[in-house]
Amino acid sequence: MSGIISINNIRVYAFHGCLPQEAIIGGNYIVDVKINTDYAEAAIKDELSMTVDYCLVYDIVIREMKIRSKLIEHVAQRIATALKREIMRIDKVNITLTKIAPPVNGDIGSVSVIAEA
Repeated sequence: MSGIISINNIRVYAFHGCLPQEAIIGGNYIVDVKINTDYAEAAIKDELSMTVDYCLVYDIVIREMKIRSKLIEHVAQRIATALKREIMRIDKVNITLTKIAPPVNGDIGSVSVIAEA
């Protein structure tokens, strides 16, 4: 049984951005992860080892968010690639990375990018 596992609203404080002050003061981010996987055995046997452990997903997201980048596009793709590389049960992964209140000359609540692997 193929399905989707969604891990939503991972809240992270990180230091991404092109502006020098973003490296110093940081900002708030939200990461959403959608994983396409076959969890048929897990659904039948009620066994974590037969599906994607979302605690591991969380740990990988946090690890990658700690690595400073200028662009959230770079961070999102790095997270997607790491998840696909490190968790064999993932068929496809979709990352939405949202930067809350980006420092722009205007009133913007957030900006998001979506990456896939």
